[in-house]
Amino acid sequence: MSMPDAAPSVRALHIADGTLEALKWLALIAMTLDHVNTYLWQGRWPALYAIGRLAMPMFSFILAYRLAQPEALARGLPRRVVLRLAAAGICAAPLCCWLTQRESGWWPLNIMFTLGVAATIAWLAGLGGKWRPILALALFVFCGPLLDFWWFGLACFLGAWHFCRRPNPFSLLAWLAGCASLYAINGNHWALAAAPLIAASPFLSLRLPRARYFFYVYYPAHLAVLLLLRATGLA
Repeated sequence: MSMPDAAPSVRALHIADGTLEALKWLALIAMTLDHVNTYLWQGRWPALYAIGRLAMPMFSFILAYRLAQPEALARGLPRRVVLRLAAAGICAAPLCCWLTQRESGWWPLNIMFTLGVAATIAWLAGLGGKWRPILALALFVFCGPLLDFWWFGLACFLGAWHFCRRPNPFSLLAWLAGCASLYAINGNHWALAAAPLIAASPFLSLRLPRARYFFYVYYPAHLAVLLLLRATGLA
């Protein structure tokens, strides 16, 4: 029977829970502004689009940090996170189709599925063994084209996960390279603007209560509100 990876021998990155929660709220605000601009205002405000590019690297880093903690596997955190992300993604899927009005319909799968697949890859890699890393690689290769942000979103998350587990110059470069790769989707490098905010977080000790399930509910809920506003002509 294969055993999970041992805890990293180097000192792991530490961010206060309240500070991590503050980062999550910033990411949520950035995402919401971007979606309002895209779905209600036809993208007429480029500044809001630029702000929205911060959401993906921030959300992925926050999730990667949680899953990179030494006790995460023992507590069964990856399984719970993947199930929650899948539930939120399924609820949001029809709303995304109606909002975007894409000819491809469901494709690409929304960001909750991107984070869910990324978390699954990290879960398998963390468990180790002979076949799990191969399965993780297969998920990366074959699921990438189906997801929002493609392989680049997965790379952004996995770079952050590697850095949070073993912070060193090489893992830092891997994470920054993952963020920079989002240029292929975004057409700009605004995703890298999230790096200074995240870099400052270990030096802050904010006190903010954790809203454990709110963000899973908020994603499909805010899409439903945007769809209703657009359908009724109130925005």
